[in-house]
Amino acid sequence: MTAKLVLENVKHRPVRTLLSTLLIAVPVTLILTLVGLTHGMLEDSEQRARGIGADIWIKPPGTSFATTLSGAPISEGLVEYLQKNELHIKLAIGSVVQVVEGITIVVTGVDLDKFSQMSGGLQYVAGGPPRAANDIIIDQYYAAQKKLRVGSTVVLFKKPWHVSGVFTGGKLSRIILPIRILQDLTSSPGKVSQIFLKLDDAKYTDAVVADLKMKLPDYPIYPMSELTSLYTASNFAGLNEFITVIVGLGVVIGFFVVCLSMYMAVLQRTREIGILKSLGASNGFIVRIILAEGLLLGVGGTIIGIGLSFGSWWLIRTLVPASIQMVIVPAWWPIAGAITLVGAGFGALYPGLNAARHDPIEALAYE
Repeated sequence: MTAKLVLENVKHRPVRTLLSTLLIAVPVTLILTLVGLTHGMLEDSEQRARGIGADIWIKPPGTSFATTLSGAPISEGLVEYLQKNELHIKLAIGSVVQVVEGITIVVTGVDLDKFSQMSGGLQYVAGGPPRAANDIIIDQYYAAQKKLRVGSTVVLFKKPWHVSGVFTGGKLSRIILPIRILQDLTSSPGKVSQIFLKLDDAKYTDAVVADLKMKLPDYPIYPMSELTSLYTASNFAGLNEFITVIVGLGVVIGFFVVCLSMYMAVLQRTREIGILKSLGASNGFIVRIILAEGLLLGVGGTIIGIGLSFGSWWLIRTLVPASIQMVIVPAWWPIAGAITLVGAGFGALYPGLNAARHDPIEALAYE
């Protein structure tokens, strides 16, 4: 009986139902998009770190694993020293990092031959490594975002560069230059931004890290396996708090949308409520009808919000695949749904109680 009444009420006012559902879907989409961006950015950073193929990562003093590097404060002599004097270090590589767009697009300078030895080399979709002084290589995501291909010209550092190769994303950086060229461009000859170490046997990683921390106490030194495990939202200051704020916003929006929608529905159905009460419907029955309709709107909003999050994912991958990464996180669908239903339930509670208090005689006389 209750289900039939609720469905008929929803069907009887399709425009109000659709608008209410769409408004509830907005915070669901917002929550799922934010969570997808968080997971996407962290997973992309982790994947590119793993793609380097190093066992140990050394960063400049005063930085952390989450610091976006730009500049080259480490002497290149340290790279040579580590290569020659430290046990179990098979290969030491320095790289220069320079931010060129926002905080997510950087150019990395590296010795490509040594990097190939460490990582297994880049997989080229088209073209190949730099040959001329103005050659540059980019990954497929940056190429898609900027509509570039082999032979295209891209302007960086206020000068034109010839795209000699497009490689598969997931290793090191979006844009790569030979290290000497980037050192000259950034006025940092003989300097690097970070150092990667490849050992002759990964089982010595902890011992080598412990030894290096004693010799280089000012430098953050991470085993690569530990570093990649740190790419979680809880390790980035303020990120979890930001997600909490967005979730709270979703609850508030759901509450007010459902409250307003159901309050208007109660006003429009005053005579109907009077008839139900005159036929013997209890206050609890009236409240259940209003709550059920509010929760139905919440379920519909959740489903539409999940669908719209796929639209967000498609837009981001189409328009800015290099700058922003987003993934679909199905584990958050029930969480977003529960958040929405909580807001919808509380939003429908006041209109439901208000409807239950209607005097049946006054309700029947309502015009």
